[in-house]
Amino acid sequence: MTIKDIARESGYAVGTVSRVLNNHPDVSEKARQRVLAVVEKTGFILNTNAQNLKQTVSSSILVLVKGTHNELFAALVEQLQGLVKHSPYTLIVDFFDEDTDEVLRAVKLCAEKKPQGLLFLGGNADNFRRNFSRITVPAVLVTSSAKELGFKNLSSVTTDDYAASVRAVQVLLDRGHRHIAIIGGRPSFSDVSGMRFAGGRAAFAQSGLPAENLVEYGQARFCYEEGYQAMRRVLSENPEVTAAYAVADVVAIGAMRAAQDAGKTVGRDISIIGFDGLTLGEFLMPRLTTVRQSVDRLAQEAADTLRAAIEQGAPARHVTVPFAVIEGESVGPPPEG
Repeated sequence: MTIKDIARESGYAVGTVSRVLNNHPDVSEKARQRVLAVVEKTGFILNTNAQNLKQTVSSSILVLVKGTHNELFAALVEQLQGLVKHSPYTLIVDFFDEDTDEVLRAVKLCAEKKPQGLLFLGGNADNFRRNFSRITVPAVLVTSSAKELGFKNLSSVTTDDYAASVRAVQVLLDRGHRHIAIIGGRPSFSDVSGMRFAGGRAAFAQSGLPAENLVEYGQARFCYEEGYQAMRRVLSENPEVTAAYAVADVVAIGAMRAAQDAGKTVGRDISIIGFDGLTLGEFLMPRLTTVRQSVDRLAQEAADTLRAAIEQGAPARHVTVPFAVIEGESVGPPPEG
């Protein structure tokens, strides 16, 4: 049963039926009563959600955020909101847990929300390989590369996580650390985690140190609490460790608290380097040494790339944003003895 069926049954035009169903005042009482009688007789239910979708189809961009505690992604969302503030677009932001298949979620939400484009903040390549072909609108994967996936409607904007992680672990090696831990992230859920672990592992291998001197703990989500728990476990099970590379600043901050609670002074008894360059790290005691990726550049490149694809039919492109090591006070030489 559709509005056209109601119009035919009641004897009134589709426009009149629509005004009755939407409770508009410019309808005669006779027409209103007749249409409502047919509605009651047929059990017709107005799909208001479909109406809303039709209204938003020309202006919405869906932002899919993988991880509910990732502060880098929160900062990216804030930047994106500012960038589209004076544009024709509105953002629909959807947060979900790291173990969620972001592409299947996008397929579902595309059917419901009818966006003009998608921005994925974080993702897993296997999820894209399996199901992205079901998505037809332009999309940009942010913080992970989609270059090797080969989809014509999927661009990407990222930092070179592998090279940046090589540099992060090299910072620790250069300060004299020989027993190092890499903590945080779940490589099976996130390409970013996998690349950062791989880069850190490669830097350590190039040092020529024994493989057993590197401890890997990759079971922590990108959040303070799991960074805290990961560092507690490292300190308990591997007391020889003098430095840690936390693959996200939120993990590093949790790890710093765990070290301090264990009676250690960060930067003297144990060194910690993070990744992301969150502003919060500059105000910690001690200041966090970290690999900074530019939130402003990531957001601007992502927004520009998606708009070009939506408005001009521009082909997919893949942008790499530079990184920099920001020296703080959380990294020092290993303790003597």
